[in-house]
Amino acid sequence: MTIFRPFAALCGLLTALVLTGAAQAACPTGLPPGVYCGDKDPAAALAGTYKLDPMHAGVIARVSHIGYSMSIFRFDTAQATLVWDPDHLDKSSFNAAVDTGSVATNVPGFAKEIAGTYLKSADFPKATFVSTAFRRIDPLHGEIDGQFTLLGKSKPVTFKAELIGAGKGFGHPRLGAQAVAWINPQDYGMSPFFLDPIQLVIDAEFEQTPAK
Repeated sequence: MTIFRPFAALCGLLTALVLTGAAQAACPTGLPPGVYCGDKDPAAALAGTYKLDPMHAGVIARVSHIGYSMSIFRFDTAQATLVWDPDHLDKSSFNAAVDTGSVATNVPGFAKEIAGTYLKSADFPKATFVSTAFRRIDPLHGEIDGQFTLLGKSKPVTFKAELIGAGKGFGHPRLGAQAVAWINPQDYGMSPFFLDPIQLVIDAEFEQTPAK
């Protein structure tokens, strides 16, 4: 978006690292009629209301594994709505929710423990983010302030966002972005097992919804 026109705000759930200054991806040949590649062009991130494409989105949490490495927890079910107004950022908004029980890990059986014991998904089935402000850093990068809620507790969080691509899409205009933030797990009452800051990485593709 333009705050994005990066996202032009959010957030995108996916590489585990922030992509900065990435080159525009090559557009493959032989695409079906009516299918268009995205372009790293802020002007292509049109104003409007967008819905998350759940088949092209990913949310991961990068969590310290007792100081040895960063473990990757992926959440496979998310919902989000983006209202993007590049000329009036104060009218832009982003609301997102992740199903805490949809976590997946490489460790057999551990996802169930994460969801049940640590995220208490039966009592707190959703982690949510509701934006409060958009700021443009440059044509491709911005920041989104908002309230992040986990385990029933809400704290202010700022996501750094980057426009990955925007264009005609296939059927409706699309835009994609990556957003990254850090949270202190103790702010949300998580187990003392989680002491170090956790990095949240969102890679998301959005499709514009037709105006009614």
